Amino acid sequence: MNGTTEHQGPSSELATATDGLWDAVIAGDEYAAADAVTTALDRGADAETVLLEIIAPLQARVGREWAANRLTVAQEHTATAINERSIAALAHHPAVRKALERHGERPRGRVAVACIDGEWHALPARILAEVLRLRGWQVDYLGAQVPTPHLIAHVHRTNPAVVALSSSIATRLPSAHAAVTACQATGTPVLVGGAAYGPDGRYAALLGADGWAPDARSAADRLAEGPLGKPPPVRQVVDDLPHLADQEYTQITRTARGLVRYVVTELPARFPAMADYTDRQRRHTAEDIAHIVDFLGAALYVDDPELFTGFIGWTAGILAARGVPARSLLPGLDLLAEQLVDYPRATDLLSRARDTLRHPLPEAAAEGRNA
Repeated sequence: MNGTTEHQGPSSELATATDGLWDAVIAGDEYAAADAVTTALDRGADAETVLLEIIAPLQARVGREWAANRLTVAQEHTATAINERSIAALAHHPAVRKALERHGERPRGRVAVACIDGEWHALPARILAEVLRLRGWQVDYLGAQVPTPHLIAHVHRTNPAVVALSSSIATRLPSAHAAVTACQATGTPVLVGGAAYGPDGRYAALLGADGWAPDARSAADRLAEGPLGKPPPVRQVVDDLPHLADQEYTQITRTARGLVRYVVTELPARFPAMADYTDRQRRHTAEDIAHIVDFLGAALYVDDPELFTGFIGWTAGILAARGVPARSLLPGLDLLAEQLVDYPRATDLLSRARDTLRHPLPEAAAEGRNA
């Protein structure tokens, strides 16, 4: 029945809707996308299934296609916007509206769903909000990039049973930590999700969140089991992350702009190929260096080398797909290491990252050769 949470298996109708939505997204046709979604609902597809087995996987496919250099940034943004409009079309479908009206008579409770400050990837949070509504919750969807003071003001005003925080980019983990502890200080438990917290939720536990879920269905299932535990007492950041007492994270993030400027200035002397770069390529290089410094800071914050080396390996793959050799990252890492020689954790991370580039995994090397 439309609007319920019954989980249906694959069907020809879902396959047709998936193909139709993908074609519409690639064509940039939001009306065709909405038609694909509403037609699936008209033919008996469950709304939650459409969200989680058509729209969410399609968005992941968009990301993979961009990484493989088969979609431009503009196409990726267009696809995301169309998927958001498709979710709106689903939410306003008559059958879904009718189901929501029935739930609204006796909601399970109130949940605030938000992206942390600085997080623009709102689609996962939007999908979670819609799934929770389908499951009978009263949902306050606050959208992308919610400053923590505004989030806390909303919590004080509405008194939700739980705050669900989404983040896709690991560089937002410090902001996530601040949001988690601020919500908990109000006595409100926090459930977190998104790629930023690691595939196993390791950073959710490290930052003291009251719960973690890998996807919207798991989050809804967890809340259906019962209330999250009472938040821990008010604490300081260093209580969760004692390694921050060495001040490496603080000092490096404070000087991040200067580090990026230094590397970009000195890089041509270390990497002569830059002499032939266009202005656009130079801008992209500066952006890449800035991302490296940001991820270095995030890895220092959570004290996890894998976060940094994983990002460097991913970046190498992105560059390879665009015909840029992964070794082009090495001079920038060398320059950073020379500037950060007095910071042992940072220099260790940079050393590991350079080893990652010099000794890539076999599949990574193959991808580089095929690019």
